[in-house]
Amino acid sequence: MSYTALYRKFRPSEFEDVKGQDHIITTLKNQIMANRIGHAYLFCGTRGTGKTTVAKIFAKAVNCEHPVNGSPCGECAMCRSIAAGTSMNVIEIDAASNNGVDNIREIREEVAYRPTEGRYKVYIIDEVHMLSIGAFNALLKTLEEPPEYVIFILATTEVHKIPITILSRCQHYDFKRISIETITDRMQELMDTEHVDVEDKALRYIAKAADGSMRDALSLLDQCIAFYLGQTLTYDNVLEVLGAVDTDVFSRLLRKVLERDVAGVLDIVDDLVMQGRELTQLAADFTWYLRNLLLVKTSDNIEDVLDVSTENMMQLKEEAQMIEPDMLFRYIRVFSELSGQLKFATQKRVMLEVALIKLCTPAMETNQDALLDRIRAVEDKLEKGIQAGAAERAVYVNGRGEGPENYGDAGAVKRGPRPELPNAIPEDVQEVVKNFRAIADEASGMVRGYLKKARLSLGGDNRLLIVLPDSLAASVVGREDHVKELEELIEEKIGKKVEIEVRHVDEGRHFEDTFVDIEQKINMEITVED
Repeated sequence: MSYTALYRKFRPSEFEDVKGQDHIITTLKNQIMANRIGHAYLFCGTRGTGKTTVAKIFAKAVNCEHPVNGSPCGECAMCRSIAAGTSMNVIEIDAASNNGVDNIREIREEVAYRPTEGRYKVYIIDEVHMLSIGAFNALLKTLEEPPEYVIFILATTEVHKIPITILSRCQHYDFKRISIETITDRMQELMDTEHVDVEDKALRYIAKAADGSMRDALSLLDQCIAFYLGQTLTYDNVLEVLGAVDTDVFSRLLRKVLERDVAGVLDIVDDLVMQGRELTQLAADFTWYLRNLLLVKTSDNIEDVLDVSTENMMQLKEEAQMIEPDMLFRYIRVFSELSGQLKFATQKRVMLEVALIKLCTPAMETNQDALLDRIRAVEDKLEKGIQAGAAERAVYVNGRGEGPENYGDAGAVKRGPRPELPNAIPEDVQEVVKNFRAIADEASGMVRGYLKKARLSLGGDNRLLIVLPDSLAASVVGREDHVKELEELIEEKIGKKVEIEVRHVDEGRHFEDTFVDIEQKINMEITVED
């Protein structure tokens, strides 16, 4: 005898065997027991959630000679003939291949004849959204006022494609995606029946990969068992068969991205490719991993929501402290875009590597959500560069050379107390304005770039106003450490204290309406940079 796939072999034959759709099963059983059976039903929901299975059980139940609490007995002649597919009372129609007006006219002619046995003729029309507009119109009258012995059950995965005139004539039942726990428990029952040893962790991964579909889960389980026939099915075996990646790999990959280690990231990708991992699945799973990380980062008491082990939850919490929410938003956006592109790509590895390099190098992107990450990357480089260079040079403080013995634990130079400098006067500020380009060129990289757009104004005897045309530039240059940096550069140039104030003024506003004209105040010609 030929082998029967698990999802066919263990297809439920009574309502009690249907998992995850209790709200529908209870309603249908109550209708049968109370003899309040409708004439038209619409079953909608994602694939593999039990629409056709429930329709067949319902067809048996309404024709069963000895129903038990609304469920078919499975023993009478009607139950056996419907289960074997030989009954003339249950007509299954695939609307994908029988979607014309003529097909519906045949149904209209057939419903005129009473069933030869049993109480009801049941028409199960699968993928009903595939019917043409003409076929829907031909079905309308029959669907609204069928003979008392006819029941229509329409099943679809795309309810939005069905005309409202059809929807209004049917009882509407939404089949939910089945939970991971329910699918796992069902698979464990079947494996006990089949005498197959499977790790719980392996079953949970298959249930998660099925995305709420019991049929998909059983098909994947069938595939994995066939590959490791006669052996215990482990978590690693399942990952290998499905071309998937362990969460530990995602953790390593994320940490390399946070370190901006492009070479390390590409090494991980190379290892995964050599192991034969499916890159489309990798992108989808990594996006899901980032989603879990975002939930941990932004929510409290998330343990009951996320379906992860205790060890993985501890790992997620540790990584949540290493990353900012705006970075996670950008990472998820990049990989969501990548997942859609990989389906039709011929060079999947190249596209994956480009996406990961994009995460490591935010300067490659011009999107607004990449801006903060670009600033963060520049600051990291500057900080590392200063620390690396500090121990390599001697610094002169108070007129004498200080060697490495004068560095503190963090590599900072132990400086003596700075002498108190006199305040600048307007003529000193004039000198600063004339030489501001040279002063700005000595500032750190990020500040130096924004100062190219700056305009200058006198704000008092020893105060210099730096005016910037956009709020981001003003917020960066106006940071306390950056203002202090500029003030120290000016002090080194002129030997006097100049206070700096940074402001943001829109380009549309007149500069002279807001600030003092420095040319008139100092009575000199100066160049103001645009």
